[in-house]
Parts: sequence; C-alpha cells; structure tokens
Amino acid sequence: MNVLAFDIETVPDLEGGRRLFDLGDLDDTGVANAMAARRRQETGGGEFPRTYLHRIVAIAVAGVIEGRFRVWSLGDLEDDEPALIRRFFEGVDRYVPDLVSWNGGGFDLPVLHYRALIHGVAAPRYWESGDGDRNFRFNNYRNRYHERHLDLMDVLSGFQLRAAAPLDEIALLCGLPGKMGIGGAGVADAVARGELKAVRDYCEVDVLNTYLLFLRFQHLRGALDHDDLERAHEQIAGILTASERPHLQRFVEAWRGA
Repeated sequence: MNVLAFDIETVPDLEGGRRLFDLGDLDDTGVANAMAARRRQETGGGEFPRTYLHRIVAIAVAGVIEGRFRVWSLGDLEDDEPALIRRFFEGVDRYVPDLVSWNGGGFDLPVLHYRALIHGVAAPRYWESGDGDRNFRFNNYRNRYHERHLDLMDVLSGFQLRAAAPLDEIALLCGLPGKMGIGGAGVADAVARGELKAVRDYCEVDVLNTYLLFLRFQHLRGALDHDDLERAHEQIAGILTASERPHLQRFVEAWRGA
C-alpha cells in the first residue's frame, strides 16, 4: 500500500489580490499591506488570507511508495505554482496513495483545490467518487470520514474544532522534534529573500512529523504492534541519517535526543 503524508507552504497571492481589489497602481509591498488591512477588517484582527488567496511555494511529501520510504519536496526550486500542483496530482493519479495530513482537510486541500482550478490543473483520479471506479464509491479522497485522505488533526479531535491541536505541540508531546527551521510565520519573508530552499526544508520537517504521528496513530488503532512501530522508526531514522541532507540529519539528532 502506498501512503504519503503531505504538507504545503504558502505566501499571499499578491497578483490575485491586485486583481480582486483593483490595486493595479500599488507595488508588491503596497498590495501586501492592503490585503492585510482588508483581512484585519474582515476578521477583527487576523491577517491570514482566505484559502483561495494563498500561493503555493512548496509541497513536501513523506511516506512509503512501492515499498520504499522517502521524504522529498515536489518539483525543482525554479518550478512555479502550477508545476508544483501538477506534480502533486500526477503523483496521486500514478500511485493512488492514501494521503495523510495535519489539518489538510481544513487548509492544504482547499488551497490545492482552488489553486488547481485557477491554473487549469486536471486531477481526475483525485476527484473520482465511484462513477468511473467502484473502489472509490465508499472510500474517496474528499469524504471527511473516508481514509484515502486521513486528516490526523480532524480524526484525533473527534471532528470537533474546539478540540483541534497544533502539529508542533502534539509532535513535541509525542517525543518528536516538532517544527525546525524558519517557522510558518517566516515563510513569506524567506521567499522574498530568495531562500526557497530553507522553506522546502522546513516543509519536509513538518511532513516528517506528520508521517511519524501517523505511525503512532496506526499503533493506537491496532494496525501496528509495538515491534512494528519500533522497526519502522529504526528504518526511517537510518534512511534519514544516510541521506546526507543536513536538515534531515538534524531532525534525526533532535528525535534521538528527545
């Protein structure tokens, strides 16, 4: 079975904001400030854009494809947003993995839906609901209670928003490293400085935490016993150490230290 945890990193869509709010005479800084001010008025203080006004700058995945564990960022540093989205849905079409996320149903997937629509990206397998393939009739990617997409935060909270928890805090409580690197609030500034590699590394750490929490959830519900879980941990730690990618090695060191 193919299983992939996924995570996206985004920045405000300044071109979209410029078009929607008729801000053609403003530079990017002015557009960003105007969008933030408008959002503060709408929310009473918060500046986080609506889902359709997020531009995706990184998508990371971690998990098992054809029996092999991997963690990587989709596409290349120079790829634009449509290319990243296309790679994501092409992977779904090719491997038909079970997807795992933390708040993916509340954020990541709605952003991907809107941005795929905006850029004209096709995703036929992802949108299958059983008309073309009966296997999807009672288990598809979009039903909240199906498991082709398992939103761990949603499930663990009992589908109650008031019981939702941040990925970083649950990861730390479970003995995982949690967030490492620039932090979500620093993504836009890092992209503006041309530090997209740091953003991709940060996204990969998030998705590693998500996948490792998924393994603990598998143990919680009896799909893995204790020995299975320990073997999976050892295998992943070995693969990350051997990768010679500094941020993954730092993750393993922090994980072992915890």
